[in-house]
Formats: sequence, structure tokens, C-alpha cells
Amino acid sequence: MSDEDRHYPKSVSGQPLALEQRSEAQDGRRYSPSTGRNKDIVRATFLEHVLNAGRVLEIASGTGEHGAHTTQAALGIIWTYSDIDPAGHTSQTGWRQAAAHDRLLGPLMIDTTTPDWGLEHAAAGYQALFCANMIHIAPFEAAVGLLTGAGAILKRGGRLCFYGPFSVSGEMAPSNARFSEDLKRRDPSWGVRDLQLDIVPIAQRHGLTLSQVIEMPANNLTVVFEKF
Repeated sequence: MSDEDRHYPKSVSGQPLALEQRSEAQDGRRYSPSTGRNKDIVRATFLEHVLNAGRVLEIASGTGEHGAHTTQAALGIIWTYSDIDPAGHTSQTGWRQAAAHDRLLGPLMIDTTTPDWGLEHAAAGYQALFCANMIHIAPFEAAVGLLTGAGAILKRGGRLCFYGPFSVSGEMAPSNARFSEDLKRRDPSWGVRDLQLDIVPIAQRHGLTLSQVIEMPANNLTVVFEKF
């Protein structure tokens, strides 16, 4: 681990949960440089292809910026934060308290590696789940659990949205391949996941079908599954 990593929140294996330095306001809100660069297009893509009014549960909300940015523009969205990271909870609470509306909720403590976590939230009426940049910096069990929980939570027609880097049928952009190797050096259980080989088969077992794959800047994808 490099010296600049020493201040990052750590995973169970001792590796950093965040891959960048984040600034922090006096009210606890944190700011991610990468989110600052992509939040506009992520919001626009989510509202066009996933949901523009209804209840959203975000998994691994991080700084909380995506929820705050989306609800600021989409008056019909009610967004619930969740995370396993206490520092993330502090930031998400800061963004919720700073909002000029009451449509940011949480944060909830959700660990997607916990069996049957989704059943606890199945009655909440979420029409969409959103997860950005989590499944490659967590053990693969977290992705499996997220797909399992989404199958339990979502009603027919509900959508699960991933944003982040993927390989597709074994093909990966060179920058993502280098990134994946760096992640594996940090923690062998991490790495960029393959959409068709790793994710789609598990999704299908839990009633989710791949609906859309949208190319995003910096070799990222927005991937949308629909509950059938």
C-alpha cells in the first residue's frame, strides 16, 4: 500500500475502500473527484434509462453525491442511501441534511454479502437499485449478494443499474485491464468483472434480464437489468 493510501477507509483485508483522496466539508459532506467528473452524465443516463420518478435504493453510496445530484434535478425521485462504511454514512448524512428537500433518506447499513439481506427491504417499494463503482473493489460475493438481493427486492419491471468498468465476453479496454491488475495487487478478491461471463448468469438465476448496456466516458458502462 502506498503512503497516499494510508488515510483511506480499509476493507476487511486491510486494503483501502476508496481509490482516491476525497475532500471534506465542515458539515461532513465528502467530495469525490471522479464523481465530480461523471455525475452529470450518470444522472442523465439514470433518469433516461432507469427511472425518472419513484423510489431508489443505492448500494454502496460512497460520498452520497450521486443521490444528492439526482434528487436535486428529478423532483419525483426518492433516494435512499446505504453503505457499510461509517465514513460514508457521515458524508451521506451531511448531503441529506444539506438538501433543500426531504427526498434523501438513510443511510442504511447494508452488507450485500449478508445472506437474505434483500428480504429485509422487499416491502419498501423500491422501483430501482443503483450501484456505482462497487463490485470491482469488493469480493465477488458482494456482487453475487447484490444480484440476489435485487431479485428479492424488485417487483416485476423494477430495474437494477450498475455504473463502472466491466469486461464483456472476455474483452476489456487496455486501461481497464491495467486497472484490474492494479486492483488484484491491492486485494486478490478484487478486479473488474465480466458482464457476460460473471454477472449475467447470476442475474438470470434471480429473475433479472439484461436490458441495456450504455457506453460511458473513460471506458465505463451503465448496465441495466430488469426484473421479469
